[in-house]
Amino acid sequence: MASLNDYLFISGLLFAIGLAGVIIRRNIIVIFMCLELMLAAASLTLVAFSRFHASSESTLPHYDGQVFVFFIITVAAAEVAVGLAIIVALYRARQTINVEDLTSMRG
Repeated sequence: MASLNDYLFISGLLFAIGLAGVIIRRNIIVIFMCLELMLAAASLTLVAFSRFHASSESTLPHYDGQVFVFFIITVAAAEVAVGLAIIVALYRARQTINVEDLTSMRG
């Protein structure tokens, strides 16, 4: 059985990969996917802490982390819809998805 440290290590690794992708990559779609990877890492951490949170006064499991993850997934779905709409609008206006070419706000 995996321990809490195993889950936290995987979550930290996913977050680090996502952060490196956001910092290093120049393609806006890849950056967007890396942001979603970071969000998934945070969700994994919440579920892991919720799963391994031991309460001596109650035998019922705590589902606080799972409830937070449900809201995170809901917000992520809205973020994907809005984010992809913005990316498509930028592509139509500039004909590029390279971040370096999108630095100017002038058309």
